[in-house]
Amino acid sequence: MSDGSTIEWTDATWNPVRGCVKVSPGCKHCYAATFAERWRGLPDHPYGQGFDLRLVPEKLDEPLRWRKPRRVFVNSMSDLFQQGVPASYIRRVFEVMSRAPQHTYQILTKRGERMRSVCSEMPRSLVQQPYVWLGVSVEDRKYGVPRIASLRETPGFLRFLSIEPLLEDLGLLDLSGIDWVIVGGESGPGARPMREEWVLSILEQCRTARIPFFFKQWGGVHKSRRGRCLQGKTYDEFPPGRSGLDPERPARVLPYLAVLS
Repeated sequence: MSDGSTIEWTDATWNPVRGCVKVSPGCKHCYAATFAERWRGLPDHPYGQGFDLRLVPEKLDEPLRWRKPRRVFVNSMSDLFQQGVPASYIRRVFEVMSRAPQHTYQILTKRGERMRSVCSEMPRSLVQQPYVWLGVSVEDRKYGVPRIASLRETPGFLRFLSIEPLLEDLGLLDLSGIDWVIVGGESGPGARPMREEWVLSILEQCRTARIPFFFKQWGGVHKSRRGRCLQGKTYDEFPPGRSGLDPERPARVLPYLAVLS
């Protein structure tokens, strides 16, 4: 699960950490936990310990072996900023990124306060780089929305929101300091529904703030049946400028001034 990805907004995944602990309602049907627990107890399997937290230092240098620039989702099978990951190890991850700056690293967390704390203690030369994109998950008002303020206070070059799974109407968001927004519904068994009006509200706020909007999926038990179209359109927008795109998997970078139609 490292040399390619079916996730629409990235090209590859890199997992120098495995496993995590659920912290909020967005974790209820975690795809990573479901996948990892299938293999618990299987000798010699990467996930033989299920979704228990593990540092995987032998995976640290993986991006150094990738020559073609690509967008890299860092720790798709974990959360780099969970309490069980030492700050010294997090720094090692950032040091590897600095040695392979041809890629764009998309780091997503539900631990916004710890990300702010750890990144504030690291050299700006590691954190505030165009190839490092820092993001937080936002699933609801109680747990997700407060993470936006922590992200805004985190030193970084580019900040993004992954509003997935979107579980309720988020209301009016403060999007100052945010450079990109991804929205998606929950998928798989037990998926909770996402309403169109919730998505359109976020889209309209992004248009007002001139922020690129990426609609990942409607989700559902059979997500492929519902697709990715929002009112007849597909939204594959990325931040302008450096995007770390795989040339074989280009994406549209749409103008900020597009209007809701």
